[in-house]
Amino acid sequence: MEKMPEDLEVLKQKLTDLEQREKQIAPKDIAFVRAKGSYLGLRIGVELLSALIVGAGLGYVLDEVFGSKPWMMVVFLLFGGAAGVLNVYRLTKQEDERK
Repeated sequence: MEKMPEDLEVLKQKLTDLEQREKQIAPKDIAFVRAKGSYLGLRIGVELLSALIVGAGLGYVLDEVFGSKPWMMVVFLLFGGAAGVLNVYRLTKQEDERK
C-alpha cells in the first residue's frame, strides 16, 4: 500500500479528532447548537426583510409627498437592501468574534 501524502494524513487526524470531540458532546448540547443555528438563520432573514420593508415604505411615502413615483421607492429599496446586507455582515462578524 502506498504511503499517504502528508496533507491527507493531517486531514485524517483532524477528522479523527473531530469525531472524538463530537462523541464527548452530550445530546442536549447538540440540540442547543442546532437551535442556536436556527435562531441565527431566522434573525438573518428578519434583518434583511425588515430593512427592505422599511426602505420601500419610506420610498413610497416620499413618492406620495413629492409626486415622483416610483423613483424614490426604487432608490430607498436599494438603500434598504444595502442596509440589510450591512446588518447581516455585522451580525455574522459579531457571532464570529463570540466564538
